[in-house]
Amino acid sequence: MPGKKFSALPGFGLTMGFTLLYLSAIVLIPIAGLFLKTLEITWPDFWRLATTERALAAYRLTFGASMVAALANALFGTVLAWVLVRYEFPGKRFIDALIDFPFALPTAVAGLTLANLFAENGWLGLWLVPLGIKGAFTPLGVIIALTFVGMPFAVRTLQPVLEHLEREVEEAAATLGASRVRTFFNIIAPTLLPTIITGFALAFARAVGEYGSIVFISGNQPFKTEIAPYLIVMRLEEYDYHGAIVLAVVLMVISFAMLYGINWLENWSGRYQD
Repeated sequence: MPGKKFSALPGFGLTMGFTLLYLSAIVLIPIAGLFLKTLEITWPDFWRLATTERALAAYRLTFGASMVAALANALFGTVLAWVLVRYEFPGKRFIDALIDFPFALPTAVAGLTLANLFAENGWLGLWLVPLGIKGAFTPLGVIIALTFVGMPFAVRTLQPVLEHLEREVEEAAATLGASRVRTFFNIIAPTLLPTIITGFALAFARAVGEYGSIVFISGNQPFKTEIAPYLIVMRLEEYDYHGAIVLAVVLMVISFAMLYGINWLENWSGRYQD
């Protein structure tokens, strides 16, 4: 029939229906159920449970450490992806495979390993603690764990873009007399910026919800090294379901608002990609 394009997949109606069904079952219905549960809590009680000193301290550590870890992954992940794509060296495949190691390693094992490494008697702690750098049972340990679990998101998001980046444009800029710094900031950086922001957003979202790798290295000290997901688990173990629901809703709303802002920034920066 004229005007009808071939598609390897079924039509729009079927695929869209499956998409909505899948998203509803996996995402929308659980979120809606959580918000409906909050209707059982009066607003004064909700505010009281959400703004306790212990909860506020957990929010600050969770989002602050997640932001720092995501920024570190965006910066060093960009450098690591650049080296893996642009250079050939012995052991490249081994290093490239190590990038996915946090995906395969159980987070609890990662947390236990990092805690042993950065403890005062650990391999790294023996050298760092005398210098005043304490990586275990401190907020720094939380950042280290979150950086570890979020690193693959930043690297794997940027690698395909770097592989398809046209080097002819860089060569043309060099031919016209542009320095390396000017070529990077005027040509390469605007092209990579949206992808770097995407990797940052994925690493940040992964860090906010992280639990397993932090419970060992942080020490879970209230007001110091206790993260919001751990506090939610503590509320459940105390059979304080309203307290756990309130913390979960606050965590989800703040996460959604921050991710919305990051996505807006990504779309804004994408205008310069053309």
